[in-house]
Order: sequence, then structure tokens, then C-alpha cells
Amino acid sequence: MQSFWKRTAAAGLAVSLLAGAAAGSAAAQGKGQQGPPKGGIFGEGEMGNGNVQPHAWQVQSMADRFSDSFPIGAAVEPWQLNGKQGKILKHHYNSIVAENAMKPISLQPEEGVWDWEGADRIADFARKHDMELRFHTLVWHNQVPDWFFLDEDGSPMVDETDEAKRAANKELLLERLDTHIETVVDRYKDVVTAWDVVNEAIDDGGGLRETAWYQITGTDYIKTAFESAREHAGDDAMLYLNDYNTEVPSKRDDLYDLVTDLLEDDVPVDGIGHQAHIQIGWPSIEDTRDSFELFTELGLDNQVTELDVSLYGWPPDNAYATYDEIPDSLYDEQAERFGEIFSLYEELDADISSVTFWGIADNHTWLDDRAEQYSGTGIDAPFVFDENYRVKPAFWRMMDER
Repeated sequence: MQSFWKRTAAAGLAVSLLAGAAAGSAAAQGKGQQGPPKGGIFGEGEMGNGNVQPHAWQVQSMADRFSDSFPIGAAVEPWQLNGKQGKILKHHYNSIVAENAMKPISLQPEEGVWDWEGADRIADFARKHDMELRFHTLVWHNQVPDWFFLDEDGSPMVDETDEAKRAANKELLLERLDTHIETVVDRYKDVVTAWDVVNEAIDDGGGLRETAWYQITGTDYIKTAFESAREHAGDDAMLYLNDYNTEVPSKRDDLYDLVTDLLEDDVPVDGIGHQAHIQIGWPSIEDTRDSFELFTELGLDNQVTELDVSLYGWPPDNAYATYDEIPDSLYDEQAERFGEIFSLYEELDADISSVTFWGIADNHTWLDDRAEQYSGTGIDAPFVFDENYRVKPAFWRMMDER
């Protein structure tokens, strides 16, 4: 049995189209037979035209709801800044982050050749609407162009065996890294409030991830990245190590060991970015709390940087092919999960300075690709707004006053 808000979505869309532009405003939406709500804002259980759940822009702002605790952010692509998605961003969010446009391969696909178009659009949107901007990311092992790791002869640095040449390659790579960071930071430091300096340095199997960065420089690429970011962004800039599965005790402990080593060497790490790609049944609230508290004890800030709540466990090999196939019970479980996790975030709001969703609505999520990879076909629905930008049960549980 599909939920009421799902069954009636198509009917509501048809009514909206027939009603024309006037019906698109929140003030024109009916509340069942009771007329429009005050201020054009619907509450839980109140229905819009066609007796469907209201659109995202017709309900209380998430940014307003959590204004006493932390900013609410969303990951965006440049094409999402207009239309309905732009409307949702301006209503619900006071922080944004580039999903892909600020990664190294997007900004500097060839050495010395820069493409600022997409990143500039996002930065300008943040400036215009007085939003915080998280920068993602200065260093990563994915979405980084190969030229970084080629020596002056065009050969892969990781294959070099001569010690003198390896030392020269390390110096060259760190110079390239410093140049990249200096150029990027100088362009965006006026608007960026948090920098993901290094992304995903910890290996799932334990220890540091043996990327090309690590194979060529050891941990010096991490030190250089943070020191360069501090030099060019200034003393007030907030610099983060960002990673996923920080709730897993073994990975959390490896990250803790890396951070303590860096701090002992006076490397300017200010905080930990917890990606929070989580599931309905994982991780536990206790493990999540332990992770925040562990890094707080080091004097570090915590940010939730890439939040989504998958409907599936791991691996997602049982994904539903369409939204209509997803049962009510799963959306209800997801709602309870959002309620639990935001209760924790609010409890720890003195230690968590920002919460960012890795997307806006269910119609654009990297988890769809993962579902298809493991199920052959399928979609996920990890956010509080559905594929038609209507509120889901998860929205109401997240917004509950506590």
C-alpha cells in the first residue's frame, strides 16, 4: 500500500498545472477544505491543493528551525541554483557546498588551465544570498587529474624506483599541490567558511589510504595541504579532515591517531568533517555520539558534511526499481531515523557547527548509482523531500521540537 502522500502526488501535480502560476504560490495552496494557511506555511497533516503533501517551499524553513543550533547546508551542482531547486535552497538552507564543481579535476583539468565557471556560479550564489560556503575539496584521491602525478618526462611518479628521482618527484608534487591550493584559496577565501582540506585519507582496511599522494609523499601531502591552506586562507579559516564511516570504531580510531600526530607536529587541523552517508539501521546513535565526543575532546570542531539516509543496508542489492514500489513502512522507518539523528545533533550542538545534506531532494543523489550498481536497477530516496519536491514523513520528524 502506497502512502497517502505518494498516491496523490500525480493528482496534485495535474491540479497545479491547470491552476497556472498563481497556484504555485504558497498562499494560494488550500488546506483541505479550510482555506490557505496563515503565512502560506503548512504544518504536519495539512494538505495543499489536490490534498497532497505541500512542496518544500510551503513549509517551515529548516534553516529557521535549527538557527539556534547550526546552519543547514546542501550539496549543489551549478544547474541546481535556479527554478524549483533554487527556490528550495533559498527557503531552507543557509549553507551550500559544491557537489563536484570545486574538486581538483573540475577546477584544474590540465596544469595551469583553470575552469572557474561552475565554481564561480556557486560561490556567487552564496554571496548573493548571504549563505555560508563549505569548500569541497582541496585534496582527494578521486576526481584529481593524472597530471599531478606525472614527472617532468610525463611518466607516472609512482613507478619511479630511483631514490634521487623519487625525492625530486615528491618535491614537484608538493609544489603543484601548494600552487593549486594558493590559487583556489585566494579566489574563494572571501566567501568560504569551512575548507575540506583533505578528503578520505583513512583506508577502510586500516591505516592511511595508499593513494598516489601517499605513495609519493607519505603523510607530507596532508601536512603541506593544511599548512598551505592556513597560509593563504588566514588564521581565522576553519580547516577540516573529511571522511566517511567515522562512526566505525576502527576507522574512527585510525583517524584519531592521524589527527593527534598532525596536531603534535603543529599541523593546523581545526576540525573533522563527518560525511554521514548512513542508513536507516546503521550506525548506532551510540557510535555516532562517541565519534563526535572523541574529536571534541581533542579540542576540534565537528561538522556533518554529506548527510543522506539510505533506505537500504550494505550492500544495496535489494533496491526498488521505482519510487512507487517503496513501501510506507520504509519511509516511516526513515522518518524515525531522521528524528533520532537530529535529536543527537541538537543535543551536541555546542560541538557541531554545521549540518549539510549531500543533495536537495530524492531526484538527484549519488545513491541511485550505487543502488543500480549492486541491484542492476533501482533508486534510493535518502532525503526529506521527494522526487517531486514534496515533503516526506522524514521532514516532520526531523523538524519536531525537542
